[in-house]
Amino acid sequence: MELATTLYYLAFIPAIVLAITFHEFAHARVALAFGDRTAYEQGRVTLNPLAHVDPIGLLGIIFAGFGWGRPVPVDVRQLRHPKANLLVSAAGPGANLLMAALAGLAIRIPGALEGLRAAGALDGAKIFVPMFIHLNLVLACFNFLPLGPLDGAHVLESLLPSPYAIRFRNFNRQMGYGLLLILILSSYVLPFSPLSLILAPLINFFSSLLLT
Repeated sequence: MELATTLYYLAFIPAIVLAITFHEFAHARVALAFGDRTAYEQGRVTLNPLAHVDPIGLLGIIFAGFGWGRPVPVDVRQLRHPKANLLVSAAGPGANLLMAALAGLAIRIPGALEGLRAAGALDGAKIFVPMFIHLNLVLACFNFLPLGPLDGAHVLESLLPSPYAIRFRNFNRQMGYGLLLILILSSYVLPFSPLSLILAPLINFFSSLLLT
């Protein structure tokens, strides 16, 4: 059991660090592409995990099953396109979906498994790749929820006509954070997880596409 636990965390920690890094980098890079240099000036347009991983948030993920990365600062006033905020917001979870898809494709490359076996890395890859795919799908689906500070809230607000966008923004400021917190905390006190009921069907669907 101790060996299994050690192997689990040897795969889990780099997988979640990479998933968070790609997520936050994508936000920063797309914001820069549309004219906002805020994240760039703070050194966030980089794939260096140290720029994106919050130590407390990472410990929360490891020990409590919930945490966060360092949010990328975005100044919407500097964005040069009226729908740029939509693309900046969608870039993070979109990057996680892309990473999951690329990992799923990588293990299907002819000769990939044989190459890993020859390098003595096949057993590690069998642990790491499914975990990396799963964690990226979890981050993507969770962040697309239209609540609180999550990317999905900004995406939905950007898609709504102006009067409804204003109403949604006001609702989300008043209720979104509370509803999100209830969803998260209820998963620890109820005999079932409301978050899992919402997210698991999507995560399982994409996992089945990428891993079978």
